[in-house]
Amino acid sequence: MLRASTSPSQGKVRVEFLPEELLADVIMRLIGDVRHVAVGNASPIPATAALTLRERGGGKPYVSLLGSRRHMFFTDGGRELFDCAGQGRIDVFFLSGGEIDGEGNINLVSIGDYDQPNVRFPGSFGSGYLYYVVPKVILFRVEHSRRTLVPKVSFISAPGGSAENVHRTGGPVALVTNRCLFAFDRARRRFRLESVHPGHTVAEVIENTGFDFDRPDAVPVTPAPSGDTLRLMREIVAPQLAEVYPQFAERVFGVKLAASAL
Repeated sequence: MLRASTSPSQGKVRVEFLPEELLADVIMRLIGDVRHVAVGNASPIPATAALTLRERGGGKPYVSLLGSRRHMFFTDGGRELFDCAGQGRIDVFFLSGGEIDGEGNINLVSIGDYDQPNVRFPGSFGSGYLYYVVPKVILFRVEHSRRTLVPKVSFISAPGGSAENVHRTGGPVALVTNRCLFAFDRARRRFRLESVHPGHTVAEVIENTGFDFDRPDAVPVTPAPSGDTLRLMREIVAPQLAEVYPQFAERVFGVKLAASAL
């Protein structure tokens, strides 16, 4: 059920939303009008965005949610994901990293000396390949801090840009964090601050970002999700998410996985 309050002075209804719902709405706008969205593992917020967009579009775009039996365009899991991506049959994918720098490079390997690292991450899992062949790669990092958004990554798992003589159809288009939205200029290999989420400020973004970025004189506030979008997320999409992300669905939306789905 939507939770809303009315401002007596303006007569406007303000719909309350959770941070996860706002980020999913931001990602929905970034996905845009495409044919096929693929979502990797451990990506409940991008999955929320993709499934909500599909509901709003009457079944379009196709959504392939790895780890799901119900929401999967593929028949052969991750191997077919790479084949489809190489054939140009995936339009949007999502990547994150232990570190992300101002040139769009991501680090999923380690921090410190490679042989004896201070921190070891899970590994690249094909991110370098997908970064090259998927036209729209949306970077996503819930922790926006100088520890995660760094001047230069310690190890480049997947480069944000390539030399001019390298054929590359894919790459980053944006970075979504818990504080703001950055757009990525592929030609300049540089981020630009597009909007700051409600409750956050430009000064806060600057303080917590390790790399330099461009920004307009007046940075807008990220728009809130519409009541209809929130209704779709909460009533239609949340039960679908519970199949792959039961803890997320219960924590954010209060939805438990149905016994029949176990």
